[in-house]
Amino acid sequence: METPTKLPPSSPSSPTTGFSVPSAEKVDGFPRRSMRRARQRRSHSSSQFRYQSSQVELTPLPLLKDAPVAELHDLFCKKLQQCSVLFDFLDCVADLKGKEIKRAALNELVESVATSRGVLIEPLYPEAIKMISVNIFRTLPPSENPEFDPEEDEPALEASWPHLQLVYEFFLRFLESPDFQPSLAKRYVDQKFVLQLLELFDSEDPREREYLKTILHRVYGKLLGLRAYIRKQINNIFLRFIYETERFNGVAELLEILGSIINGFALPLKSEHKQFLVRVLIPLHTAKSLSIFHAQLAYCVVQFMEKDATVTEHIIRGLLRYWPKTCTQKEVMFLGEIEEILDVIEPSQFIRVQEPLFKEIAACISSPHFQVAERALYFWNNEYILSLIEENCQVILPLVFGTLYRVSKEHWNQTIISLIYNVLKTFMEMNGKLFDDLTASYKVEKQNTKENLTRMRCLTEIHRRSLQPVTVYTRLDLALRFAASHSLEAVYLH
Repeated sequence: METPTKLPPSSPSSPTTGFSVPSAEKVDGFPRRSMRRARQRRSHSSSQFRYQSSQVELTPLPLLKDAPVAELHDLFCKKLQQCSVLFDFLDCVADLKGKEIKRAALNELVESVATSRGVLIEPLYPEAIKMISVNIFRTLPPSENPEFDPEEDEPALEASWPHLQLVYEFFLRFLESPDFQPSLAKRYVDQKFVLQLLELFDSEDPREREYLKTILHRVYGKLLGLRAYIRKQINNIFLRFIYETERFNGVAELLEILGSIINGFALPLKSEHKQFLVRVLIPLHTAKSLSIFHAQLAYCVVQFMEKDATVTEHIIRGLLRYWPKTCTQKEVMFLGEIEEILDVIEPSQFIRVQEPLFKEIAACISSPHFQVAERALYFWNNEYILSLIEENCQVILPLVFGTLYRVSKEHWNQTIISLIYNVLKTFMEMNGKLFDDLTASYKVEKQNTKENLTRMRCLTEIHRRSLQPVTVYTRLDLALRFAASHSLEAVYLH
């Protein structure tokens, strides 16, 4: 059985109001400017679909801190029921008094659960879960912008956030309370509840997704009976995202949760976990929006490797299978992930993948896009990777030597040429004899290629002229040209 672990360091233990999701680091040195007009930030509330038309007028209840102990639980229950009333936040001036009463009651509930002991008794569990469900579960509105780009466009924010945030905060404190009893909670936090919770990850509001991430992680850690179901439903969400919709706002947050789940997997890894890696995590690299969640995806992949080194070959060959051919931004991301993998790879596993891997790295070095070539050449700045290359120099050097030599003469970017010279110098120091042998054979091969090219040109010329009227003089001229093709100097002089 896997053990619950903490979220990766990048995740706050408890979300805050001012949380903002960091945008993916741009790999392109030149910022991409959209041809479309930037969309203005605006609030678009899904609560418009669930507004209660016949509102119950709320009246302030006594404060929890002033209530006698005998009446505390009854008052707590009444406040939960009061907080189950929904308001229309699209109308900013509608029922301001009721909104303020509910906000104050939610604040009280949050403070009480966080600071008081003995508050969470059995009769309060169904009321608490009912209040949470009524407030957070709703139909998410369709995006107003069908071409929504998370990197460029502002997200649609939830208008009812002043109340919704406090409900999420209450739920989080409820789960983290020392009085929380999983045996009671599991009657109400069931599979249906979890499925609805996962659907909310598609919310455009990053503040809501941040709370959902922390809450789902707590549910996974405390309610053991739901673990397999949570993993299965996350698996289904990713498969729909890869093969059907290509749209889901919460992929990064779900991957962040998975990173901590994978870290707690027991050894040896179950076959279902390995299948999830091969059939879901690796194909996720094909997504158009990879830059949004690549950091979290790479973290999950590396976690699998650190758990079980035998999956290394599946990972690297899978990445090579889906290697981008036309998107240089994704190519740079792949190279960064490969370096993270090589940082923790075992030497025995490195030998199994070195040939296909360094053929792809050689292709990246020859890329006309200087950031791709530069990122590939930075591998030689990593001490551990350099030690692996040195141990397997006899195999790796022949794979990349021709590319290095050719690109050093042809590349347009001076920085790339300087980096290549450094790599060639490193190889020369590693194995001088092999380097000299490869240099000599490369020059011979290049000379032969040049001669073959010259012969082909002559034969093409002969064929072209054979289609024209031929005189004695042109025949003699062609014969002399063909004979001279064995001497490159004679051909060039001619």
